[in-house]
Amino acid sequence: MSRKIAEYYQDILTQHHAPSIILDLINLPHDFTVSALYENSGKNKDFNSLKSLLEETDKFVFIVPEYNGSYPGVLKAFIDGLPYPNSFSNKKAALVGLSSNMQGAAIALSHLNDVFSYLGMNTLALRVKLGQIRSHYSDKIISNALYKELLEIQAGQIIHF
Repeated sequence: MSRKIAEYYQDILTQHHAPSIILDLINLPHDFTVSALYENSGKNKDFNSLKSLLEETDKFVFIVPEYNGSYPGVLKAFIDGLPYPNSFSNKKAALVGLSSNMQGAAIALSHLNDVFSYLGMNTLALRVKLGQIRSHYSDKIISNALYKELLEIQAGQIIHF
């Protein structure tokens, strides 16, 4: 669902003439936690190419699925593999949470916001929480009018942030 919502969000950005790319963590090297982090920093060419995309970007939209009451560990490991403190310092982000429950990954977004605050990232106040997302998304269409409106509002905010 994360990739589908990322593409949906990218369509909104395109309608606003805001160029974007999707960095999907599925493209991380499978062994990046041992081949690209800590003492191996800078040694994994595939990880470095993903890292360079972030270094060239000032604004981000994170589509975050809820996983065990927070966000996925692969996202935390990816963040941990980026240079500190400059990877996210003074950059800007919008957060969108996805869950199969009613909360829309609210706690996950709170945890992630705390990490970004520590790293110096500025996040939008509007955190879009898409609860029971599988019930509200089908064939590239979000059926929940409030969800659509919130995504539109947030996309406008990140463009002008």
